[in-house]
Amino acid sequence: MTTKPTRILLADDHELFIEGLAALIKERDDIVLAGQAKDGLAAISETEKIKPDVILMDISMPELNGIKAIRQILPKFPDMKIIMLSMYNSRELIVESLIAGAQGYVLKECRSDELYEAIRTVMEGNFYIAKTSLEVMIKDYIRLLKAEEKNSSHRLSDREREVLKYLADGLNTKEIAYELSISKNTVDIHRRHIMEKTGCTSMAGLVRYAIREGY
Repeated sequence: MTTKPTRILLADDHELFIEGLAALIKERDDIVLAGQAKDGLAAISETEKIKPDVILMDISMPELNGIKAIRQILPKFPDMKIIMLSMYNSRELIVESLIAGAQGYVLKECRSDELYEAIRTVMEGNFYIAKTSLEVMIKDYIRLLKAEEKNSSHRLSDREREVLKYLADGLNTKEIAYELSISKNTVDIHRRHIMEKTGCTSMAGLVRYAIREGY
């Protein structure tokens, strides 16, 4: 049995890009250009009219951008496959597109075989992120993990928070030791650890830190 070609709606406001992409699509037997739209509102209208299998959606379009168009299309067509076309290799745009409901993100500078791979991948029910965009996301994710790890090493223990609160209240080492039923030496150790973790170099700095952090 012959498999029906994948019907594509191309939504983009750049005339030369549309013409070039349409020509590439017409060279294939497994995909067919079912319609075109030059802005987000037209993309919604064309989707309702022709019900394509896949929408190749530009992010930056007049009237309504691609991401906003997705948010209006998917409630009506929850199974619609949408691949974002973008000039920008931006983590923020990638994440925003995926949260909106896109299944793919491809850069406009990509080779034709990568675009075909993206179409095939989303038609199989999977996500496709351009290889260079995926590298951007991985590097950014690693950066966030390192920042989180660094911040976690600066977190105060429960006992250190208690000591800091008493320091901010103006209690001295002997008074804190009495309140917490620990030795003065232990209080001094906790205070030293607090200063190391917070980067404070004086009692005044510790008090300012405690006030800023709500202790």
